Amino acid sequence: MLAKELISEIVPALRTSDTGQKALNWMEVFRVSHLPIVNNKEFLGLISDTDIYDLNMVDEPIGNHKLSLFSPYVFDDQHIYEVIEITARLKLTVVPVLDRKNRYLGLITMNNLITYFADLTALNNPGAIIALELHQNDYSLSQIAQIFESNDARILSFYIRSHEDSMKMELVIKVNVTDLSGILQTLDRYDYMVKASFMEEDKLDSLYASRYEEFMKYLNI
Repeated sequence: MLAKELISEIVPALRTSDTGQKALNWMEVFRVSHLPIVNNKEFLGLISDTDIYDLNMVDEPIGNHKLSLFSPYVFDDQHIYEVIEITARLKLTVVPVLDRKNRYLGLITMNNLITYFADLTALNNPGAIIALELHQNDYSLSQIAQIFESNDARILSFYIRSHEDSMKMELVIKVNVTDLSGILQTLDRYDYMVKASFMEEDKLDSLYASRYEEFMKYLNI
């Protein structure tokens, strides 16, 4: 997905003739802390609620003040991952979008990104989640997928998080089933370390009860 596909049709841009109070009102209405200042399609920069309060410019036009605006933006044909990166790095609530002629097209809000991420990671789909910890040299997606598929489960989404100063990695997997008992048992046979699993409580209790019974039978042998 490209940046232009997530441009908000609701949140407006400010003009230099708008007052600080108008900017604050819009920020409150749209639940953002930043808004772009745009004159005739020219992007001048972002202003935050903190800027307005610090400069005591609530009742005056924004253009009356010399603003040291910072001007982060993305181009409309950049991938959405680049939008997420700049949002996280600069702690933005909106990201302006320009075309390759530097004309302002609109903005992407944090809510747009959250909605996109929820769809990307299948958070709205029913299913369970497993977090595995493994050495980077032991990572084999084909083997892991085969384990899930052999238990009649399908991987809906997954992501990898690497640990700093370590060769270990965490693999978080969302599947389309809520009963993980068979999958967990198979992962255990293949010596995968399960850091956490999230599924229905009754299924989890049943799994623990089953493992306890198996352990007690082993002790009685």
